Amino acid sequence: MTKKRISLNWTKILWWFIFLSMAGSVVFISVAMALAPSEPDPTMPYRRVKGDYVLMLLQCIVGVVAMLLPSLLRHKWQLIIPSKMMVLFAVFLYCAIFLGEVRSFYYNVPHWDTILHTFSGAMLGALGFSVINFLNRTDRVPMNLSPVFVAFFTLCFAVFLGVVWEFYEFTADGLLHTNMQKFALESGEPLVGRAALMDTMKDLIVDTIGALVMAVIGYISIRYQKGWVEKFQLRREKKRTKNAPN
Repeated sequence: MTKKRISLNWTKILWWFIFLSMAGSVVFISVAMALAPSEPDPTMPYRRVKGDYVLMLLQCIVGVVAMLLPSLLRHKWQLIIPSKMMVLFAVFLYCAIFLGEVRSFYYNVPHWDTILHTFSGAMLGALGFSVINFLNRTDRVPMNLSPVFVAFFTLCFAVFLGVVWEFYEFTADGLLHTNMQKFALESGEPLVGRAALMDTMKDLIVDTIGALVMAVIGYISIRYQKGWVEKFQLRREKKRTKNAPN
């Protein structure tokens, strides 16, 4: 009982630390964006301009909303996200948004973007297992699916969401003049030809690899009843009946 309470407290502390880091970054970035120049200065190639801060502000706002999403899902649709999945989700947002964008880890840490995309592919794969689990257990669509089909659906689901994310990056770069798809260097120098496509294609490839690894793990878990995937699956909160004891 004591160990469970301590673990829960650490989970809350981690969640609040990450949430406040991104919420505070929204304020800091807003001020920095107001003071930043609109156009790059050739004498200061690495100085951030307003367009750079637009990307960071957008990402931090998305991160804050994403961290509030689990609470909304629980109150609106009675969906519960397991604590282990919540921790991984919060850490991923912190690494991708705060460290990646605000602290420039995407430029300063080798393969940072590749690691995160591989990890996100695996997380989306776990989400795919949750989606098909809801469909498989509902009374409206009675199904009894084989482990192979479940793993294949998970792979396709995760890869599809990875493609949708690239659509989002491409749209943001076009409308807000950001550099989410890393078609230019940090100094603003545009890449040409195959080099300009490298980041997008690499992201899609590692997304697929991460999703494939999760699909294989999920297949083994379901086929041999290991219970690995179930620990990270969303579940619906059981409704209390009126005669149920308190």
